[in-house]
Amino acid sequence: MGRFLQVVGLAVGLAGLVLQFSITIPASMEAGRSLLGSVVFYFSFFTILTNIGAVLVHTSLLSSTGYAWLPAFAAPRMRAGLAVSITVVCIVYATVLARLWQPQGLFLLCDVLLHYVAPVLFVLWWLTAGADGRTRWSDISWWVLYPIAYLAYALARAPIAGEVPYPFLDVAKNGAASVAIAALAIMTLFLVICVVAVFIDRGIGARRVR
Repeated sequence: MGRFLQVVGLAVGLAGLVLQFSITIPASMEAGRSLLGSVVFYFSFFTILTNIGAVLVHTSLLSSTGYAWLPAFAAPRMRAGLAVSITVVCIVYATVLARLWQPQGLFLLCDVLLHYVAPVLFVLWWLTAGADGRTRWSDISWWVLYPIAYLAYALARAPIAGEVPYPFLDVAKNGAASVAIAALAIMTLFLVICVVAVFIDRGIGARRVR
């Protein structure tokens, strides 16, 4: 079951990322961005970066001999951290972002693949084959570096590019206090899921030992 979820998750993630790239770049250039600016715009979304990470985790473990193609992404800490991050992607999109716009056609398909299908497949894979009881509470301190670094990047890029990837990060429009509250809320959600992930991983590890 784990192998099946891994292969399907990899296929869905790749399909969503490639399709999103192929339709985002032309649309972005039509909106006035340069080719380079459009590529940077594409890679400025937490959703895209996290799904790339999930694809790399799946790819790292494809070898039938157990050899890790990408050892850094095959590590238990990385697998669990990506499970946390992609869960946040799904929850934040479903509860906050989905109501802000109504994508159509291929954009809708990409939204479903990258915000719902790929995250669910990755978490199911992690629960059935990726979790092994080797995560530690100290791993949380490493996992939180990702959203913190992303937030710093998004806020630093905003005055230069004149845009933000997500509306709740728009300081110019919403004010610094509103952005700080939104960031704190998402970080709190992230930390809660981190704690749950460690408990689950340890529970799975203990059950396998028994």
